[in-house]
Amino acid sequence: MKHEEAKHGIHKFKPSVSKPWLYRIAGLLWTFVGVLLCTLAFVWLINAHHSQDIVFALLGIAIAIPVGRFGFSRLAQKNIARLNSFGDQICVFAFQAWKSYLIILIMITLGTTLRHSGIPKEYLAIAYISIGGGLLFASFRYYARIKALTSPRNGMPND
Repeated sequence: MKHEEAKHGIHKFKPSVSKPWLYRIAGLLWTFVGVLLCTLAFVWLINAHHSQDIVFALLGIAIAIPVGRFGFSRLAQKNIARLNSFGDQICVFAFQAWKSYLIILIMITLGTTLRHSGIPKEYLAIAYISIGGGLLFASFRYYARIKALTSPRNGMPND
């Protein structure tokens, strides 16, 4: 009995939100990070003042399309399916699986390491545009899910 009481005591401090809000948070974060990475890359290319910078940008965009479609979109769909299996109120940090937080930490560390390495920024721009564009592309999966959940024809309220 004491264990159950303690459990309820802890859970009342857990920040919970409705599913539409969780999809909004996930979509906005994926959009923000995607735009941030692409902005960094484009600033590097603008500051490089090389004639082939457009080639680096186009290559990054060309790679971003399959990265978004076959990589990040599938991950977003898995997150959406996982979230669909939860109840109405979900912990605000559940927009990603817990193991994904470790992957995010590794990606941030790798990105920081690469940014401070001796690799020319024009080449890093390709990777940053690829990943950033892929995240941006895949973020629309979350927005589509929000629209489906909050559509008046579904009888769901707008949260």
